[in-house]
Amino acid sequence: MNTLKTTTGNKMKSLKTLVTALTLSATVMAQAADNVKVGFVYVGPTGDAGWTYSHDEARKYVVDQLGDKVETSYVESVAEGADAERVIRNLAAKGHDLIFTTSFGYMNPTLKVAKRFPKVKFEHATGYKQSKNVGTYMARAYQARYLTGLVAGKMTKSNVIGYVASFPIPEVIRGINAFTKGVREVNPDATVKVVWVSTWYDPAKEREAAETLILQKADVLTQHTDSAAVIQTAEAKGKYAIGYHSDMSAYGSTAHLTSAVHDWRPIYLAKTKAVLNDNWTKEDLWYGIKEGVTDIAPLNDAIPADVKAMVLAKKAALKAGTIRVFDGPVKDQSGAIKVKKGASLNDGDLKGFGWYVEGVEGKLPKS
Repeated sequence: MNTLKTTTGNKMKSLKTLVTALTLSATVMAQAADNVKVGFVYVGPTGDAGWTYSHDEARKYVVDQLGDKVETSYVESVAEGADAERVIRNLAAKGHDLIFTTSFGYMNPTLKVAKRFPKVKFEHATGYKQSKNVGTYMARAYQARYLTGLVAGKMTKSNVIGYVASFPIPEVIRGINAFTKGVREVNPDATVKVVWVSTWYDPAKEREAAETLILQKADVLTQHTDSAAVIQTAEAKGKYAIGYHSDMSAYGSTAHLTSAVHDWRPIYLAKTKAVLNDNWTKEDLWYGIKEGVTDIAPLNDAIPADVKAMVLAKKAALKAGTIRVFDGPVKDQSGAIKVKKGASLNDGDLKGFGWYVEGVEGKLPKS
């Protein structure tokens, strides 16, 4: 059962001077006019340590920054599909001015509700469809994935790296390919094995997939799922692991090499302020390392100093725009050239990824 949870900023503790009842009434009305009500729809629990946790940390940041000017509500563990449409509709009907829907499968439900509530502003994470009152936003997480792939390629001894993946959509495939490109850049003999679990958040399935990959000789694991189960499994089995969505070092201090992390705070604060200032516009935002929306967590001391230096240098180059993750030459699994030397995949190509790069083992399942 989904539960709506609401938080507000701290109320004004005192008035500097006494005012008349009429003036006080006018002040209260002005404050109400300046207040914005923001709703969040989450696919997992806020305590998942990953995707939903990172979004909820950004929600809390907005409250901290705007205080009485914002009231936020959220509903967690909302299934993609009909249930999502119901939850989004309920938030719109309850007077929310801005609603963030934070999972790919919320795309069509968000658009349907937006048609019924044209005065409400909607922001959908990781989607590609927009309307007059629906904007989209995404993190260039593939940049951080590439950096973590460099780490994995240097730290593996078996040359087998395991990847626990959720659903075969372009976002996830793009991450696998960016990670693998980093791996192969520093270790051409390494391969990446993928196990698909068909869920965003299921610690038991994620743990089982991690164990399967370890049985297949993977000694470094990573994931595109939302819990810390992969990190915990690696810690228990004496393997290395790389987290996703947030810094997962607390779940495996020895195993955890780093994480590809998201920081949604800049986007959430800017969009909430835009609604407050009545200058919100729909946009298709795709921010990365340059804007501070994606990054890597601190590097484990087990990583050699020269590897750390190399990774940080690559990060600086990505931020400066002097390199791009999918600069050519890029080959697919068969060894065929997909991107020639001197060329690079553009954003349209990246958003439509439907093939594996060289170095990924296994057949890509149909989405």
